[in-house]
Amino acid sequence: MRGNWFTSYHFFNKTRKQREERKEREERAFYENGSLLLEQLIASCNCKPIPIRTFSAQQLLLATNNYSSELLRGRWVHWYKGSLEGRIVLIKRFDYALPSLAINDLVFSAQMSGHSNVLKPIGCCLHTPCPILVYEFAANGFLADRIFVFPVTKRQHQPMVWERRLKIARQIAYALSYLHTAFPRPVIHMYIDMCSILLDEHDVPKLSNFFFSVSIPKGEADVEVYRGLGKPIRFITPELKAKGKATEKTDVFNFGRFLLELLIGEDARNITRLTIDEDSSLVAYIHNRAQGSCINEIVDPAILAEDGEGGASLEHQLQAVLDLALTCTEEDPQTRPTMVDVTKQLRRIERFTKTGEELGGNLENLKLLESVEEHASASLKRNVSSDEIQKVKEVSERPLEV
Repeated sequence: MRGNWFTSYHFFNKTRKQREERKEREERAFYENGSLLLEQLIASCNCKPIPIRTFSAQQLLLATNNYSSELLRGRWVHWYKGSLEGRIVLIKRFDYALPSLAINDLVFSAQMSGHSNVLKPIGCCLHTPCPILVYEFAANGFLADRIFVFPVTKRQHQPMVWERRLKIARQIAYALSYLHTAFPRPVIHMYIDMCSILLDEHDVPKLSNFFFSVSIPKGEADVEVYRGLGKPIRFITPELKAKGKATEKTDVFNFGRFLLELLIGEDARNITRLTIDEDSSLVAYIHNRAQGSCINEIVDPAILAEDGEGGASLEHQLQAVLDLALTCTEEDPQTRPTMVDVTKQLRRIERFTKTGEELGGNLENLKLLESVEEHASASLKRNVSSDEIQKVKEVSERPLEV
């Protein structure tokens, strides 16, 4: 009897000690993550409050049914569908204990959340070693699922038509233009790919994955944090590889690669239709082949098989987008266009009809969106109120005159 009492007492003490240790770990993580989040929010948002809710680890565990509803597993993150307080949400967990990446992601998402093509953050859990993030739900999932056939599952939705792909490209270009021009220090996204873009119920694209984003002075800046976290070679541009420097043109290069993937319908890391040397890349292959290849050899067969009145008009559009992608992925950053130029050119391509309008021309001769930059600059001098940011958005969404 005495032995049983002693065993029970020992077990009770051990369980209580474990609970206390867990509580202590959670509190320590909360304060460490919370102070980091607060510091970066204040630094990036001109001391203006941004509503970010906090959730407990238990709430998110219940919301995802013990994280059983995984939607996508990326290189660093896992995305889950969840339900919080009657609202469907997306929940993002990082693979490793890298709180700086999670905080960076949340801070830049919050800073950009006024834009219609950025995935809006709702809150986070700071009680875990690496913060867990909560975002608005995107009903139509990841763009990658709509463009690629994944080798493991061979799963593919109805192929996305070219008109929709082109519109999404223009909207993402517009979002990147906003990042580059609407703030005193340009924001470089650094990680543009199909799995960084989600689609709402109307197929409106939402840019996400700001974990490697940086805010830089005008010109170039060191990005040692980017190079030190796993070195994601796919996203290292020539200037990053050579000097460890990033500018707005870094995003332009990665957007050019993104355009190529939209065109060919395959992941640059897993090309099956084109014969690319193991030591080469999709960008290098297209640059080497573009002059001697027919557009039909490169483009996704699903696009070429579309019904309707495509014909010469479609071919001109495809060629124009290929030419734009090649310009975006030039080795020398100085010869690449700005994202504002890219947005304007994509608008021109969208508006192209069979009337014989030429889509060629030198991108350097295109006028920039002076109205966007002027409004953004004026707003920033007055600390950028939400109403002023909306004005910038409205101006930049007007039809672009060519």
